[in-house]
Amino acid sequence: MKIPQLNPVSNTPPETNRSTHDVKIEKVTGHNSRHVQDTLAVEEPLEIQLAHGAVGSRSVKSISVTMRTPGDDFDLAAGLLMTEGAVRDANDIEQIVYAAGSIGEVPPESEEAPSALPYQPEKNVVRVELAADVVVSLANLERNFYTTSSCGICGKASLLALQTVCPPRRKNTFRIEADVLTTLPDRLREAQSIFNQTGGIHGAGLFNSEGELLGVKEDVGRHNAVDKLVGAEFLADRTPLRHALLLLSGRASFELLQKALMGGVSMVACVGAPSSLAVRVAKDFDIILVGFLRDNHFNIYHGAEHVLGHNSN
Repeated sequence: MKIPQLNPVSNTPPETNRSTHDVKIEKVTGHNSRHVQDTLAVEEPLEIQLAHGAVGSRSVKSISVTMRTPGDDFDLAAGLLMTEGAVRDANDIEQIVYAAGSIGEVPPESEEAPSALPYQPEKNVVRVELAADVVVSLANLERNFYTTSSCGICGKASLLALQTVCPPRRKNTFRIEADVLTTLPDRLREAQSIFNQTGGIHGAGLFNSEGELLGVKEDVGRHNAVDKLVGAEFLADRTPLRHALLLLSGRASFELLQKALMGGVSMVACVGAPSSLAVRVAKDFDIILVGFLRDNHFNIYHGAEHVLGHNSN
């Protein structure tokens, strides 16, 4: 597998950091205002193309367009394909490259009204080249029937679909001290460089049972942040993540629990609330699930025996 990296830290093009953008605003405090500069999290479309088939009869198909924060685009693409069940091994992917795009024509900018966030199609289309012997079901990818919480199918069908595509599960042996768990939101926040600049972006962090931060990704889309994080681990051949905890800066939905399941994560914690179907996924697949993790309190929705150091009344 040859996954080209554009610099040692990130696969964002090296000439500029495209994850943030500065704008001039009017800041009002009480009855007074002043002109200041504010930093925004960038939101741009990313088209993911899939190249597959035998040598001599390759096909390229656009499988997804998602709004995301530029940066770690290759991780995002790999994570999406892995959590959708399209690839199961890092060697299924030969390479990932930026490709001149097909998202659509964009009117040229005028000197009188330049765009604050110029559209850059050559950096907004990623092509994933699969190995020649990898067979992928495009119908399943297009249907996207088991990943979207608003897809209109019932929860039972969603869970049955997950059972057919998720990797084999083992007995969950993950354990963590409650005192360690309560420190993790602050550790994630400290590691969120884009959030610290903008205050408007989701974060996903991977921790071990000792509270050590193993990885962090950020994006305007909470699902993209998880795809980037899981995708990076997948490309580094570190999945399944049986000895890791996934921490979400917001709520936990069915879609995010599904991504955790596909990545082999043993525990999911979130600072917000889980949905009813997220709790059902946790129980059906034995994923420890904690919600409302703030300050020194949290709720355990599944797997209380895995969180040590609290007294049950």
